[in-house]
Amino acid sequence: MNHLGKFGWPTVDERGSSRQILARELKRLRLLAGLSGRELGRRAAMSQSKVSRIEAGTALPTASEAERWGRVLDAGEEAVRWLVVLTGDAHLEAHSWSAALHGHKHLQHEIGGWEADATLVRTYQPSIVPGLLQIPDYARRVFSLFSPRYDEDALVAAVTGRMDRQLALYKAGKKFEFIVTETALCWRPGPPGMLIAQLDRLMSISTLENIVFGLIPLDREALATYSHGFVIYEDEGETVVSLEMIHGPLTLDSLEDIEPYRQRWSVLQEMSLFDEEARGLIDDLIGRTRRNAALDSGEASRLGR
Repeated sequence: MNHLGKFGWPTVDERGSSRQILARELKRLRLLAGLSGRELGRRAAMSQSKVSRIEAGTALPTASEAERWGRVLDAGEEAVRWLVVLTGDAHLEAHSWSAALHGHKHLQHEIGGWEADATLVRTYQPSIVPGLLQIPDYARRVFSLFSPRYDEDALVAAVTGRMDRQLALYKAGKKFEFIVTETALCWRPGPPGMLIAQLDRLMSISTLENIVFGLIPLDREALATYSHGFVIYEDEGETVVSLEMIHGPLTLDSLEDIEPYRQRWSVLQEMSLFDEEARGLIDDLIGRTRRNAALDSGEASRLGR
């Protein structure tokens, strides 16, 4: 054990992931300083709920948040530097879905925490409807395709958590921007009726004043590849990018890592339709889905004769 500043600090060979070590040590520092989570949050300019999530290991602080945390607790310069380094390691370490879900039925509360702390949330999704816009049946079918598999109780909890997150769409002072591809709206994890209901939901929610909905049509010249989806959370100068990779979740908070995502967002905006043009394409997709369903039904009836 090294002793840095006025508090003891763990060596890098301490057991556990960087995320686990960070959560444990941040909490230990607060307790040693004799501060409540509420008071620490007030001094470090973050919500009490975020303090709790960070200490539980269900959310990661940004590097600047970790630095503020250490400074308000008078942890000493060496300890503060270690916090910043450990935070960077935690953001970049290979964190599998199994590890992320350890001790939790789902991650909706963690994601909801990021959304609660942000004033602007930008979501790019090339393959499916974004979670904040999903109807319950669509969400359930999406979760049922995840690996590792959810058991029934966890599946119900995940869907409920996702629906609860959507309350943020109606809170004053928050803005949400979405960019999805036409391909994402054609992907169908259930029967045609389910997809039609989902597309109808997009038609209505895209009219909210605090929501910007962009749709990239297949017949428009591409200015960039679709790549993978990402979410940019912004609040008073603090920015975090969240990625859902095949192996597990990943968060980025350094300006160097974030800037390419801001640039890609700008290019994707240029490729997108908005407002009535976007809703017109969604309406076309609804009609196409209905026609295809009718054709499939007719073919099935003919073969059944």
